[in-house]
Amino acid sequence: MSVELARQVLTTEAEAILRLRDHLDASFEKALDLLAGCQGRVVWTGMGKSGIICRKAAATMASTGTPAMFLHPAEAIHGDLGMLAAGDVVVALSNSGETEELLHLVEYLKRLGTPLIAITSNPASPLAGHADIHLDLGVTREACPNNLAPTASTTTALALGDALAMALALRKGFQPQDFARLHPGGKLGKRLMTVGELMHKGDNVPRVAPDTAMKDVIYEMSRKGLGITTVQDPEGHLLGVITDGDLRRLMETDPDPLRHTAGQVVHAGGVTIEPTALATAALSLLERRRITSVVVTDQDRRVLGMLHLHDLWGVGLF
Repeated sequence: MSVELARQVLTTEAEAILRLRDHLDASFEKALDLLAGCQGRVVWTGMGKSGIICRKAAATMASTGTPAMFLHPAEAIHGDLGMLAAGDVVVALSNSGETEELLHLVEYLKRLGTPLIAITSNPASPLAGHADIHLDLGVTREACPNNLAPTASTTTALALGDALAMALALRKGFQPQDFARLHPGGKLGKRLMTVGELMHKGDNVPRVAPDTAMKDVIYEMSRKGLGITTVQDPEGHLLGVITDGDLRRLMETDPDPLRHTAGQVVHAGGVTIEPTALATAALSLLERRRITSVVVTDQDRRVLGMLHLHDLWGVGLF
């Protein structure tokens, strides 16, 4: 019996989201236009369970490039209206559209001239009527067996909040690099770090000139400890690399390996990556090419740094 009820709850909520998907109309685009043009913050507000959904929607927008916050409607009319500023847009969520605290808040929003987007399941409700734009959830029944506890309505509102946030992020051209900037901590933040943040740079980059004697090449590779050195021209352009493997092969085939210069041993070219690339892209490149280090260069192949597989291990990327 419990499993059957659980299945029915999930079915009811899933069907509510699909109905919302199918009847999204021009109002969604109008809401998106208003949010995209917002010069302040997107302020989400709702009571009870709707308030919880609003907190999540505000957090999702804030993490995807749109300044957003939650305003408790009851607290708003007891002093927190001061949180609103010129340029803000308010999004009010109430399934019935008749929540008393929200209707009181709307009176003050009208005085302030603050644009209002209402999300309800009742287009004829007072909240929908006072709004500049109304988004209809279209929920006719909750998943609760008694049709009382907010379930299908909150799930659908949560999905609509995500849809608004994602469409807004796309409209604003939000990129993975922007996401990384807003998520510096945790596993996600580490995966979104850039090569430029992790690379060895300055004096920590192994470098020799083409005329460098092999004994000095070996010393430079040992001193920097990356198992590789770049070979650069006087302007810092990458001519190629010499790796531990190149040294081993040279010693196996040449009875006097130290008689050579770097320019005679260099492996021309070298695998490179730009500093703006994500750390995950660097990891994929290293795995695909079966190498342990990659040279970081600009578009003119000037050497900016070096990234080793251990650098990715060090930040817990694996």
